[in-house]
Amino acid sequence: MLDDILKDAESRMDKTIEHLIGDFAGMRAGRANPAMVDKIMVNYYGVPTPMNQLANINVPEARLLIINPWDKTSIPDIEKAIMKSDLGITPNSDGNVIRLNIPQLTEERRKDLAKVVRKRAEEGKVAIRNIRREANDLIKSSEKDKLISEDAGKKGLDDIQKITDRFIKDIDQILQQKEKEIMEV
Repeated sequence: MLDDILKDAESRMDKTIEHLIGDFAGMRAGRANPAMVDKIMVNYYGVPTPMNQLANINVPEARLLIINPWDKTSIPDIEKAIMKSDLGITPNSDGNVIRLNIPQLTEERRKDLAKVVRKRAEEGKVAIRNIRREANDLIKSSEKDKLISEDAGKKGLDDIQKITDRFIKDIDQILQQKEKEIMEV
């Protein structure tokens, strides 16, 4: 019973970290990264389709993304989706491939991005703490219903706290890395 609660909490915290990492990967940091366009949805024959399912996305240079669609007729739709996205980049197309030149970030934009990153990291920490609270409630109710002993309940609460501390520390490390990447000129 207690092991199931701990495993469930740990797996949910793991998913929170994965989500945060994916979120950070899609944020522009002055360097070209295929993850920047992964979440952009393209209206492909009336169906919203993720960009990475429509094209090869390559990074030949540090500040250049090349999108090579498998279906060349989808180029106008892809360009439209990029323009509507929050990337703030104008696509250049030659009819075969779409080039995205990633401009240098200004100091002000870097600071804004750093604030957004800190906010998302804090949201991740809140999610981790909510998972801890739910697990603690399950342990306490199991203890109250005499499904586990009082000692096992105390040990379970300690274990949940240790797991929570580990994941909060992971979020702090991920945040530090992303802030460093953003502030790098």
